[in-house]
Amino acid sequence: MGRAAFTGRLLPGGESLRPIDPLILSQTRATFSFLILLPVMLGLRGKQLRLPWADIGRTFLLGVFGVAASNFSYYLAIQRTNVATAIVLQYTAPVWVLLYMVLRGSQKATARRVAAVTLALAGIALVIGIVGGVGIRLDRLGVAAGLFAALSFSYYSIGTHAIVTRRDHWIVLVYATLGAALFWLVVNPPAKIIAAHHSRQQWIFMVIFAVVSMLGPYSFYFAGLKYLEPTRAVIVSCLEPVFSIVVAALTLGEVLRPLQTLGIVLVLVAIVVVQRPGRDEPDAVLVEPIE
Repeated sequence: MGRAAFTGRLLPGGESLRPIDPLILSQTRATFSFLILLPVMLGLRGKQLRLPWADIGRTFLLGVFGVAASNFSYYLAIQRTNVATAIVLQYTAPVWVLLYMVLRGSQKATARRVAAVTLALAGIALVIGIVGGVGIRLDRLGVAAGLFAALSFSYYSIGTHAIVTRRDHWIVLVYATLGAALFWLVVNPPAKIIAAHHSRQQWIFMVIFAVVSMLGPYSFYFAGLKYLEPTRAVIVSCLEPVFSIVVAALTLGEVLRPLQTLGIVLVLVAIVVVQRPGRDEPDAVLVEPIE
């Protein structure tokens, strides 16, 4: 849907619209999600929405450096490259989560893990056309945005897990979307949005997009992070690239070259392998959530 918005082409059966900028799409995605979620949570949770200032600060940081940053950089990567390249770059996140855990001393840099990271980087090189990329345009800004999206995704996966094990994940989502919405208001004030003169159809598209691509999926992902450590949760979410690339090929006509397909396979294999416990490594202990 994001790629369709950037190209002006909606899904099959829809009319063509003027392309929507990635910044506008990211801003409305977070803002509409917050505006829809807030009244519902006020009715269901009421005074429970109050959090200590320390947790409010943490959730706001998640909203800015996690939600807002990952959304915009990911959509920018889609706009500058294509869905396949952007999503594979973003889903190197488990590799970065692992490296973070190694630097913290929580996990060891075993030969198997190092090999998996190397495999993932080789896959990325194939996907973005560094190796065998005849006829493939390498957009440096798009690739950089995709990698930044991966780092932001890693950050909010780790940060969200630390909070939702102590707090209601719905309340965390309210504050995270609020933080993202306020950040975008500063970066892109309402006057600029009004000056863009978006059509009624575009506004309808952006509201639906916010619900389908953020409010629903994020609520499930935040709930999953209550029961799974970040690395496990990110691994489960790695099914997204498979579905996204297939849907993009079917609906947007994006074509994958054989080497790009091989690169996707290498990255996905590396992501799974790097998180699987070895024979001498016990499964991670899950943190029980506090309701």
